[in-house]
Amino acid sequence: MTQPPIHMQPSNLTPPQVVVLGAGMLGVCTALHLQARGVQVALIDRRGPGEETSHGNAGVIQQEAVSPYAFPFDAATLLATALRRGVDIHWQAAAMPRLLPYLLRYAWHSLPRHHAAITLAYSRLVAHATAEHQPLIEAAGAQHLVTRRGFRFGYRTLQALDKALANAHRVHATHGVPFEVADAAALSQAEPALRPGTLAGALHFTSSWSVSDPGGLVALYAKLFEQRGGTVLQGDALTLEAHASGWRVRTHGGWVGAPQAVVALGPWSGNLMQRLGCALPLFVKRGYHQHHAAPQGLALPLLDAERGYVLAPMRKGLRLTTGAELARLDSPTNPVQLGRAQACARELLDLGPEVDSEPWLGNRPCMVDMLPVMGPVARHPGLWFNFGHGHQGFTLGPVSGRLLAEQLTGRPTVVDPAPYRPARFGV
Repeated sequence: MTQPPIHMQPSNLTPPQVVVLGAGMLGVCTALHLQARGVQVALIDRRGPGEETSHGNAGVIQQEAVSPYAFPFDAATLLATALRRGVDIHWQAAAMPRLLPYLLRYAWHSLPRHHAAITLAYSRLVAHATAEHQPLIEAAGAQHLVTRRGFRFGYRTLQALDKALANAHRVHATHGVPFEVADAAALSQAEPALRPGTLAGALHFTSSWSVSDPGGLVALYAKLFEQRGGTVLQGDALTLEAHASGWRVRTHGGWVGAPQAVVALGPWSGNLMQRLGCALPLFVKRGYHQHHAAPQGLALPLLDAERGYVLAPMRKGLRLTTGAELARLDSPTNPVQLGRAQACARELLDLGPEVDSEPWLGNRPCMVDMLPVMGPVARHPGLWFNFGHGHQGFTLGPVSGRLLAEQLTGRPTVVDPAPYRPARFGV
């Protein structure tokens, strides 16, 4: 069979020193931080910046999210999950044979003696979340997308509110995360769209920020990268291969090579890892969202904490985002979880009609130890990983991009990179 021609690197492209694969929040921020340290970067994705996983989240930069989501061990949640009756967690039977080994390791890491050390490493990244977003927001001219007034966790019962309040005091004492408490009356005054009597109260985490167009923010960050001399190209990241120049990847304009490459492909990183012989324990948690034309929206994002979904005010309407669906990356859309979340949300307020013709579906890249993978790959010189941030890629993009760029350029790092390096999985 005749092989297709191998095109040379585009003649009008300044040869990059690093190619960054993936133009979501992680990839764009990595490219910006490398660029700020004098590195010539080409940012490559099959779609435009911010059009994949980074587009579909609740848009919250979660300064309060100091601890990653642990495996639920309480009997009520386990039973509801096993019977597929819950709103926050749903699973597809066809995916379980492949996912079960990962979930067992996830549960092991969720045991208190392990989770405490994981939380310590995780919280060190979260502590820099808003501080690292701030200069990018200003430089990109994205202030109009950002609200700096916090994130509410609503509770339907006083028992759940009291339990959450005790935990919030512990988090404040340990990590300094500020919060305020609102009873039912105060919450109704702050959010008049909520039906009276549906929520017993809320915790208001005042240091978190919200974004009215998450994909739009990533796109503005990418535009800033281009304005500063960076190159954004479309191409197939799965064609990445070792080459005389170091690494190369096929783009629409031909092959682009560089001495070093950063994989920031989120949930698709696993597909590329398999090709490169790097078997890291990455699995996906899928999530859905739908916009609604609510007659009266919310002032701030609201987590219905006892049901496990978020309502977030967006430019397009009130966005409802679901919890986690355990399924294969390529499984067909199955929005049963979204329907359940919508029914719960309608108990709280008038959602109004759906805005989107079809619900959005995305995938969150999760590691079995709940920590992202950021650093050099020992068995492949010049290759770097920056993925596996689970639910918090949007929050942690700037600090993770900085940490990766500091490692790659040999600079002092914002936090100790040891807990996040690929070497912990033997690669």
